[in-house]
Amino acid sequence: MPKARPVHREAYERKAQIIKALAHPSRLMIVDALSEGEKCVQDLTEIVGSDMSTVSKHLTVMKAAGIVVDRKQGLQAIYRLRVPCILKFFGCVDAVLRANEESWRAASGG
Repeated sequence: MPKARPVHREAYERKAQIIKALAHPSRLMIVDALSEGEKCVQDLTEIVGSDMSTVSKHLTVMKAAGIVVDRKQGLQAIYRLRVPCILKFFGCVDAVLRANEESWRAASGG
């Protein structure tokens, strides 16, 4: 019988924190926009369609989770993805969506 691996709850909690930080449509839009390169808050505000205060709050959550980092350029904060491989997660989510859609179509006969 294989030996059971120890469960490190703390590691799973840290992973959950990152996933929770992504769990909002506006934050997903921000990650998608940053996949194209650095953006300032004003650029992200236009993309997301929310006010600057709301976008700044989303960025604060994402920065605390380590998803984005910023740098100062004059008076502006310029944001980028800290680890661009987060986009692989997006590809996986898209694959799940496609599989769900295929299952739905098969179940509905179409």
